[in-house]
Amino acid sequence: MSNHTRFKRAGRIGAALAVGVGILSVPAAAQAAAVNLGTVSPFVVLGGASVTNTGPSVLNGDLGVSPGTSLVGFGLPAVVNGATHNNDAVASNAKSDLTTAYNVAAGQPVAPADDLTGTNLGNRTLTAGAYRYASSAQLTGTVTLNAEGNPNAQFVFEIGSTLTTAGASAVRLVNGASPCNVYWQVGSSATLGTTTAFQGNLMALTSISLNNGASVIGRLLARNGSVTLINNVLSAPQCATSGTPGDDDSPGDGGSPGGGSPGDGTSPGGGRNGGEAPLTRAQRRARNGRATLRHAPRAACTAGFRARVRGHLIDRVVFRLDGRRIANRANSPFQVLVRARAGNHRIRAHITFRDSTRPKNRVLRYRACSAAALQPLRGPSRFTG
Repeated sequence: MSNHTRFKRAGRIGAALAVGVGILSVPAAAQAAAVNLGTVSPFVVLGGASVTNTGPSVLNGDLGVSPGTSLVGFGLPAVVNGATHNNDAVASNAKSDLTTAYNVAAGQPVAPADDLTGTNLGNRTLTAGAYRYASSAQLTGTVTLNAEGNPNAQFVFEIGSTLTTAGASAVRLVNGASPCNVYWQVGSSATLGTTTAFQGNLMALTSISLNNGASVIGRLLARNGSVTLINNVLSAPQCATSGTPGDDDSPGDGGSPGGGSPGDGTSPGGGRNGGEAPLTRAQRRARNGRATLRHAPRAACTAGFRARVRGHLIDRVVFRLDGRRIANRANSPFQVLVRARAGNHRIRAHITFRDSTRPKNRVLRYRACSAAALQPLRGPSRFTG
């Protein structure tokens, strides 16, 4: 073998080794670790100094404040479908667990490629991992979080100062992503713009403010300051607790733990977090979804009632009262506690399905006998979709 041939072969080997070393040296995306909320889990809103509401907000979960004692604006027409804890032992313990969870989220390692400082979150699709903004973060439009079929995929956003969303922005979860596993750690304050559709656990050091019509599937948790609401719908997600698959760590609307009863979703025992098997392609193409809207047995005039959708292959139900959205349910039980002013009213449930069944609208009319007293009219629900 000539010296020239040896040199050429040695050069090729050296180049291959260099490429291999280069590949090995590329930093892998940092995997986000789960953040344990502990006793915070039942809360949909927890403030440090105060929680203030204006208008007919709906809170599907517990409300609390500690060490402050100011809870303003939660009489009618606002609705709290959960317990209220005003600087009691429950709220105090939850605040302690919130501090721990906040620090765990803030301390997660972030790969250089996942430092998004100076860019907008809008129009991005992100896979599971930890992401960082050195200072402020802005969401204009939609950010999509893709779990790639892993229901345990964790998303952690570490934001140095402020988080702001523009009007009509959204956080979209796909391919098994759950709001239970999305954490937004904000170094000072967060502001959600008008009609923003937000998802995940928002933990701010100072304050959280929602503009008119913004909705949240997740939690609003302000460590040291205030939470301010204006005509918002907030729902604590139904999350499986560690060691007991299917258990629900939030009260929701008073459904049974583990995701409800047979007939609410696609299988006995619950909704999408209750252990459903994914549909095959043929099942997704089929049109087997069905749904009915019913009300609970008539209660005393001051008690209101629960409107509930039952059926097969239900994916999501959006409830509206006289045209105003009051709840967004992505897990079984698909129900809402309804209160309204005296007079005739209409509940509309917009139902989407896991297969190719077209969305349906179900309507329930009722007459309220007092400010918080409802008397459903007799007769079946009406189908308008």
